[in-house]
Amino acid sequence: MIRDITIGQYYPADSILHRLDPRVKLLGTFLFIISLFLFKSFFGYIVVFIFFASAIGLSKVPLRFILRGMKAVLVLFIFTVFFNLFFLPGEEIFRWGIIRITDNGLYKALFMGIRLSFLILGSSLMTFTTTPNQLTDGLEKALKPLNYIKVPVHEIAMMMSIALRFIPILMEETDKIMKAQMARGADFETGGLLKRAKSLIPLLVPLFVSAFRRANDLAMAMEARCYRGGTGRTKMKPLCYKGRDYAAYTIIAIYLGLIIGTKLLERAGLLFYL
Repeated sequence: MIRDITIGQYYPADSILHRLDPRVKLLGTFLFIISLFLFKSFFGYIVVFIFFASAIGLSKVPLRFILRGMKAVLVLFIFTVFFNLFFLPGEEIFRWGIIRITDNGLYKALFMGIRLSFLILGSSLMTFTTTPNQLTDGLEKALKPLNYIKVPVHEIAMMMSIALRFIPILMEETDKIMKAQMARGADFETGGLLKRAKSLIPLLVPLFVSAFRRANDLAMAMEARCYRGGTGRTKMKPLCYKGRDYAAYTIIAIYLGLIIGTKLLERAGLLFYL
C-alpha cells in the first residue's frame, strides 16, 4: 500500500512536458482544477479528458504509474461516491431494502467521482513532471509581485518544497518501519477496523519520532549554512521562457476558450446535463 503512494513524486523522463517552464505547468494545473468545478454537463468533461489525455501522452509518464496514485485515496473516493449515491434526495430509480438510489444521487455520484479523479490525477501529473526545486522556483517567480505587500513568497515556496521532498522520504521510512514491525510479529492486515487501528500505534510513534528528528536535522543544516531567507539570493539556473513555453501558453489559452465556450452553451441550454 505504501509503495502505491505516488503523490508528490517526480518521474524522470525526457519529454516536452518535463522541459516546460514550471510557471507554465502551475498555470495550466490551476486552470485545469478550476475547470473541473465549472461544468454541469458530461460534454464539458470530454473537453477535460482530451486535454488531460494529451498531457499524459506528452509527459511520457506510464499511465499505470499515474493511476497507481489513486489507490492512496481510494477510501476517500469510495466514501464520496457512496455518500452522494445513497443519501441525496430525488426521484427513486432503484430500491432494495433500505438501499435507495435516486436519479439526482446517481448524477451527483458520477460527477463527484469524475471530478475527484481528475483533480488527483491532474495535480499528480504536475509533480511527476516537475522537480521540487523547479516547482519552488516557479512558484516563487509567479508570486513575486506579492513581495510588494510584504507577503513572504520565498518562505512559502520553501515550505512547499520541503513538504514535497518529505513525502517520498516519509513513505520510505514508513515502509521500513512496517517491515521491521512485521518481522517482530506485528499484524497490520487482519482483524476488525478497531484492531487494525490499534496495530498502527507501534508504526506511528517511531514515524513521528523520525519525522521530528529529520526536521531538526534540516533546521540545523540550514542554520549552519547561514540561511536567512530569499533576500539577495541568486539562482544557479534562473527561469527563462523559451519557444515551447509560449506554445504551451497558446494551448492553455485555447483550452480556456473551450471552457468558456462550453460554459456559455450550458447556460444557454444548448447542452443537455445528462
